[in-house]
Amino acid sequence: MNRRLLVVGMVCFLSLFIVGNTSSLASDQDATPPNIVLILADDLGYGELGCYGQQKIKTPNLDRLAEQGMRLTEHYCGAPVCAPSRCVLMSGRHLGHSEIRGNRDSGNGKKFPGQWPISDALVTIAEVLQRAGYATGGFGKWGLGPTESSGGPNRQGFDRFFGYNCQRNAHSYYPPFLDSDDQREMLNESPVTGHLKKPSGEVVAEDYRADVYAPDRILTEALDWLDQNSSGPFFLYLPFVEPHVAMQPPQEWIDRYPKQWDAENGPYRGQNGYLPHPRPRAAYAAMISDLDEHVGAVMDRLKKRGVEDNTIVVFTSDNGPTHGGRDPRFHIGGAACSFFDSAAGLKGYKGSCYEGGLKVPCLVRWPGKVAAGSISSVPSYFPDWFATLVAISGVGLSGDQRGDGVDLTPALTGKGEVCREQPMIWEFAGYGGIFAIRDGEWKAVRRQTKRKKPAAWELYHLATDPYESTDVAANHPEIVDRLEREFLENRFPEPDFPQPLID
Repeated sequence: MNRRLLVVGMVCFLSLFIVGNTSSLASDQDATPPNIVLILADDLGYGELGCYGQQKIKTPNLDRLAEQGMRLTEHYCGAPVCAPSRCVLMSGRHLGHSEIRGNRDSGNGKKFPGQWPISDALVTIAEVLQRAGYATGGFGKWGLGPTESSGGPNRQGFDRFFGYNCQRNAHSYYPPFLDSDDQREMLNESPVTGHLKKPSGEVVAEDYRADVYAPDRILTEALDWLDQNSSGPFFLYLPFVEPHVAMQPPQEWIDRYPKQWDAENGPYRGQNGYLPHPRPRAAYAAMISDLDEHVGAVMDRLKKRGVEDNTIVVFTSDNGPTHGGRDPRFHIGGAACSFFDSAAGLKGYKGSCYEGGLKVPCLVRWPGKVAAGSISSVPSYFPDWFATLVAISGVGLSGDQRGDGVDLTPALTGKGEVCREQPMIWEFAGYGGIFAIRDGEWKAVRRQTKRKKPAAWELYHLATDPYESTDVAANHPEIVDRLEREFLENRFPEPDFPQPLID
């Protein structure tokens, strides 16, 4: 037997033994299964929180979450853009096995069409927990199919959904409506579109605001639902929309940041898409601080309801920070990602399968199980949350039902080793097509896979080159060949998101 496989098998056996005994102890000690709160930021970079090294943006609530729980330093999202990353998170299937492998509208002819729907056959984490007796609520941005389609959140395991079904509607924080289960709640009589320009004249933030700020309305609904279901067990999914552009944060947060930040570049006029803003750097920081404040409100409500000690809270982001645009002074939508070092020096941004597009912050708080102030450098990614949360809930799944992820409980609790038998896979259909695979310390990336002249595989040794500064593919052709074989063996074609190079 191959020595590597033998070692992996032994580690897996020991890990399964430990996890099994840990789960048994948890079920004996807990009167009810733990509540689960899964919070997803939108386009939040690896370096945009204080607990991950950010020096300028205020994130006291998330920093406190890190102090009370665990900070994961090698955590990856499911995809480098919104919809496919959310599909991976909900299904536990990596991009090579995912139904959604890029952003694509449903094509239903509506102004806000909703994204390409996941199927009835796909099983989400919400469905599994709902069948196990959990109350399930989702509040924020969905992006996995219009309400009336097979991908509607109420058809995918959520008792209650409130927020943006279509991510195009989520381009504005003052939209005409939000989705409330299968109905629409009209929000603003004079909504603000998410895309305008101001080529000349004074840029005034108030010109791009209306009556009802959608993130606050979503938070109110989420907290009300938590109040109604605090007797548990409950699964609360909070895919918040910040800091995705357009930038329309509350003025009170903007005013807390220095005016001199924006003296250098001046106002943003919408030249890189989305809405203008007079103080883009302050506005971008304000969006993240407003997100942080909302997380604090959720934590306060858990405490008020007396359920914080039997609740696991997971916070992460759907992909890396937004990339640059035509005007190099600003990123898309005027975001100040260079100014804030949003990717923490990692290569690439949103839309990229380099580390800056995929590696994201991840915090886990679980009193009595996860040690306060702990750090884990175990490589992990979105498919793992399906396996982990199902295991934590006590629901029994076997074989293929577990998806492509591994149970992270041993790493979270410090009571064992995480066993990953298969590599981490990304097969992205957007931005010209990108493949990526990480296996141990090695990561390979192939770009432009849908172009006439695809790029060659690149290879990086992350243990010695975490910033992917040196492509060593030419020095290790045998590793490139092995990773390419592993990639091809761990994916299947998806007709809605074809890859002509390999399908």
